[in-house]
Amino acid sequence: MDSYDDKGVDGGVGESVDGGLGEGVGEGAGEGHTPLTGLDAQTVPEPRVGMAGLSFPYQVAAAVALSVIGLIACVQLAMVFLHVAPSNTLTKQHGEAVDQWIYPEFEQNWKLFAPNPLQQNIAVHVRAEISGPDKRRTTPWMSLSGEDGKAIRGNPLPSHVQQNELRRGWDFYLGSHDSQNRANGLRGRLSEQYIRRIVMLRLSEHDYGGDVLRIQVRSETRSVAAPVWSSEKISTKPSYRVLPWWTVTAADLPEGPATSKEAEQ
Repeated sequence: MDSYDDKGVDGGVGESVDGGLGEGVGEGAGEGHTPLTGLDAQTVPEPRVGMAGLSFPYQVAAAVALSVIGLIACVQLAMVFLHVAPSNTLTKQHGEAVDQWIYPEFEQNWKLFAPNPLQQNIAVHVRAEISGPDKRRTTPWMSLSGEDGKAIRGNPLPSHVQQNELRRGWDFYLGSHDSQNRANGLRGRLSEQYIRRIVMLRLSEHDYGGDVLRIQVRSETRSVAAPVWSSEKISTKPSYRVLPWWTVTAADLPEGPATSKEAEQ
């Protein structure tokens, strides 16, 4: 027992604690790592973040920019609301200003309080006058909408162009022309150019054995038949809107004026 006391607890462990740990803590604390007192910790300022971290002139500029962005966002929401809302006093008095803001970048093709589901099927047809080796001839009517329908039907991922390009282009034309096919200003002329380019793009996919000189477009409208359980009688006979013949120009070609110059050479 005497030999155990001489070697063990009081000697070895005591030296390890006093000599090892004591010296290690002393050295670590003496290498410049002075702990902050309570008073010193309170005097260190916290770093500023966000706009508060900017200098005063930049804070003013940021506040002005945010105010302008917020104002434009509010105006945009108000204009879109008035555009899609039913006719009211504000839209009657300031309808022209609303249209100037909305068109053409922010056009909305939906109704806010009175959705109007389609009750008619509209198909767009085209025929062309071809200059062949012997004489001119006119092609039969071709259904452009039917071609889009074939490309969409059975396709799990149809393209946006196949679904909407022709339909939206025709709606654009109808909305910017009167019943006599007269254009209502600049939008009418733009819609006509848009339809002509779509038609020529589709015709370029077919080989008619000659050059396309003129094109004519028409729409076929059929009312959707009533369901079998309904007693409502709806005529499904087609009605047609036939546009005048358009002479094809270089601007109507998919490749642009270069194609016309090459054809002349």
